Amino acid sequence: MFRFTMGEQGQRRRVNCCWMAGILLLGFGELVLAQLRYSVPEEVEVGSSVGNVAKDLGLDISTLTDRRFRIVSGPNHALFQLNQNNGVLYIGKTVDREELCDGIKVCLLNLKIVVESPLEIHYVGVEIMDVNDHSPTFPENEQRLEIAENTPPGTRFQIHAARDPDVGTHSIRLYKLSSNDVFYTEISDSDEDKIPFIVLKKPLDREQKAEHRLVLTALDGGSPSKSGSLNLTITVLDTNDNRPVFSRDIYTISLHENAPKGTLVIQINATDLDEGLNSDIEYTFGKTQKKKVQDTFELDSITGEIRVKGGVDFEDAEIYRLDLQASDKGQPPSTAQSRVVIKIKDVNDNEPDIEVTSLSNVVPEDSKPGTVISLISVNDRDAGVNGKVICKILGKVPFDLKPSIEENMYSLVTKGRLDREIVSHYDITITATDCGEPQLSTVKTLSVQVSDVNDNRPHFSQNPLELYLVENNAPGASICSVSAADNDLNENAAITYHIVRGDGLLRDMTSFLNINSETGDISALKSFDFETLKTFQFQVVATDSGTPSLSSNVTVHVFILDQNDNAPVILYPVSSNGSAVGVEEIPRNVNAGDFVTKVRAYDADIGYNGWLLFSLQEVTDHSLFGLDRYTGQMRTLRSFTETDEAEHKLIILVKDNGNVSLSATATVVVKLVEPREAFAAADVKSATKDDEDNNVTFYLMITLGSVSTLFLISIIVLIAMQCSKSTDYTSKYLQETNYDGTLCHSIQYRSGDKRYMLVGPRMSIGSTIVPGSHANTLVLPDRRGTSTEVR
Repeated sequence: MFRFTMGEQGQRRRVNCCWMAGILLLGFGELVLAQLRYSVPEEVEVGSSVGNVAKDLGLDISTLTDRRFRIVSGPNHALFQLNQNNGVLYIGKTVDREELCDGIKVCLLNLKIVVESPLEIHYVGVEIMDVNDHSPTFPENEQRLEIAENTPPGTRFQIHAARDPDVGTHSIRLYKLSSNDVFYTEISDSDEDKIPFIVLKKPLDREQKAEHRLVLTALDGGSPSKSGSLNLTITVLDTNDNRPVFSRDIYTISLHENAPKGTLVIQINATDLDEGLNSDIEYTFGKTQKKKVQDTFELDSITGEIRVKGGVDFEDAEIYRLDLQASDKGQPPSTAQSRVVIKIKDVNDNEPDIEVTSLSNVVPEDSKPGTVISLISVNDRDAGVNGKVICKILGKVPFDLKPSIEENMYSLVTKGRLDREIVSHYDITITATDCGEPQLSTVKTLSVQVSDVNDNRPHFSQNPLELYLVENNAPGASICSVSAADNDLNENAAITYHIVRGDGLLRDMTSFLNINSETGDISALKSFDFETLKTFQFQVVATDSGTPSLSSNVTVHVFILDQNDNAPVILYPVSSNGSAVGVEEIPRNVNAGDFVTKVRAYDADIGYNGWLLFSLQEVTDHSLFGLDRYTGQMRTLRSFTETDEAEHKLIILVKDNGNVSLSATATVVVKLVEPREAFAAADVKSATKDDEDNNVTFYLMITLGSVSTLFLISIIVLIAMQCSKSTDYTSKYLQETNYDGTLCHSIQYRSGDKRYMLVGPRMSIGSTIVPGSHANTLVLPDRRGTSTEVR
């Protein structure tokens, strides 16, 4: 094996020949005798000698032509030529190593040289030597890098490596970076080339410098060295290294309550020095924000506007604290917090509230003034002046509001005496008015019932009472009923009745009376006789069932009314055997109108019942005698004649004026005598008549004494009644008068606006009979007013 080296000027250099240790025999019978290797710089001129192959192979130069000394056709045979005259291998075409062996460290071209006769094949290797004919080049003039600003120092970023086709020392040897204080270069050696890196020297801050412009220069190892440059544009990518910043840490704003929905409260603002999504801010409520706040206010996540969403009520919350958060859209997002303090201003939108705590809605009527009925609590949810409340009672009621020590607390107390019987129920209207503008008020009505206590005695509508009772009443039957009223209620108004049992005469009278304790019906246990008892009185006590019980009494004046139960009694004439028969002797020579006799009669009844009328029931001659119907006097109607009979019998009927008249008869026998006989008989009769008159007088005195006693008792009773009554009540007694032939007595009295008169047979002219009075009670006209009878 031979190796030759040739300079660029084509001069031959020293050739080192190394003989092969053996001979190789190839498959086609070709004989490979030797292999030569030459080196030649690239880009040498065409025709430059590579080496004398013939000489180096030891071939005879003179036979080269005959032996057809040539280069076998191959991939690179056109680059070289063989000179058959001298056996020199020379450059036949410009050789560009980078074109032939781009990327190959050793560029070796193999040529096959053949000589014939005998056939010999020789291999010649020509190594193309690199020369520094290329400058380093980058794939592009500018390279852009994006580096996050939060990249830690020491981080390497690979740069496009420059390419230099040259090899060896002529290839790229180093990279230089333009002067800066942020990056420096590092070179990573690989088997094929050097890879440049820029290394971050210190942290980046996009907010200070967003872009760095550098120049990276690649230098080869030639002499002089050649270089190529690359413009580096390093964009600092924003990282979310800046938090949003609110314009204030705490926002304070005032808002009137009841602000309409949609009212703008405040607009908050936060800024972020980052860019892009890292600076896009979104506003939200804090994670711990109460739901009530979010129901009341809404936050625009983009603009930061806070608006009213729900009802704003000062009474629910006087202050709202909104914890807000501003977040950018970086990954991960950065946040900032702020607080909005919304102070709600009170408006007078709440009416006062009245709360009543009733101790009892029933108050005894005997409660003392100052008794606490209820506790009144007044509350106004507004504040300040709007919450100051004035409380009062409307109307005139016996109650008052007494302020308590605690504000807005009152006690409802009685301020006067209560009387259930006057007012049993009170509707107390309480008004509470605040001091806001406009004033608001609340009205509450409290019902208070006044409970009854036994503070009222039973009372009778009329006291004393007058009872006019017809005599001969049925024993055991009710004669009257008393009734008392009690203004109290229930048991306090439950009345029982009883009759006061006195002593003596009063006890005797009341023992014949009985009263129903519940109804007040009074019944008489015996029948009363007007002729025996004309008037009496008793007392009825009405007692309630309260504790303690109260009572009152009423005096009942009983007047027994006469009934026609007595027939007239003939007082004269009366015979010795007691029969009403008398004999009268008169002279025959009497004249017309002369007195004959007088029939005397008495009726124990009074009034019409005792008013007697006289009439001739039977008479022998109606033309002789006449009888006065009122006085009972009998007189002659004419003179007697010789033809008249000497004896006449007259039956006289005496009857009263009761509804059912009762009567009696008397027989008078009139004898006509001569005047002398008449005088004698008159003397005898006079003596006899004196005796009879004495007897009649005795009976009359007894009767008059009894009647007078009854009248005196009646006068005393009526005077007592007059004194005890406020109404006009007078009694006037008329003298007992003896009318001709009839015992007559009368009593006149006044009760209220009515005058009564009890009379005998005679009555005053112009008097009238009261229907139903059994003709024993007369009503006298009174010009001062009308009268009603009390029964």
